[in-house]
Amino acid sequence: MTYLLGFVIAVAIGLTGVGAGTLTTPLLILAVGVSAPVAVGTALIFGAVVKIITAPVYMARRQVDWRTLGFMLLGGVPGVLIGVFLLSGLEGEVITGIIGATIVVVAIFNLLRPKVHHRHDRSKMLALVCLAIGTEVGFSSAGAGALGALALMRMTNLAAAAVVGTDLVFGLIVSLIGGGVNAAMGTLDSAVLLQLLTGGVPGAILGGYLAGRVPSQQLRAGLSGAMALLGASLFYRGFF
Repeated sequence: MTYLLGFVIAVAIGLTGVGAGTLTTPLLILAVGVSAPVAVGTALIFGAVVKIITAPVYMARRQVDWRTLGFMLLGGVPGVLIGVFLLSGLEGEVITGIIGATIVVVAIFNLLRPKVHHRHDRSKMLALVCLAIGTEVGFSSAGAGALGALALMRMTNLAAAAVVGTDLVFGLIVSLIGGGVNAAMGTLDSAVLLQLLTGGVPGAILGGYLAGRVPSQQLRAGLSGAMALLGASLFYRGFF
């Protein structure tokens, strides 16, 4: 089961840049039975490894805007550290419920993401926005893909492919930092991570190959619906 989850999630990440945390964390809790803090730490490392495989595809196509990425990391890096600190101070059931609510919100943003026809470059403000996104990623492992892409669409003039590529590298870096800190704190299941990666590595390669060849809009809508259901399940499990 865990091998298949890793494969499917990695394909989704490669195609859309979304799913590393919003799918992995709730599935680890609900389907595999991992505790919420360990699920977050494991999902962060898994997402980082998958993005290490898929990110070079976008780099090779010159679909990463490094200037914009710098502004994102200026806020995202301290944000993810704040999020990990918050995670360590709460009870497991509370964490589960909050993660569920967060994933529902992320899914709604991703599903209802508006088309922006007239955009102005406000990339310098991304540091402040990504401080909040990074905090949320450090706490729940979710949102770097959906919320990061939304911020890029609203605040930059980047083309769609560059939005995905830049956001993918942003998610890679904050996931590495957050996952590394979680691993140092012991909130990581190495056995589950290995199983996820066994399925995820070929899935990431396939997703990277199909990126740009498969229409991602319908897939993104389907993923958003699945995220919302998983998030609602976690919210109910944590608070009821």
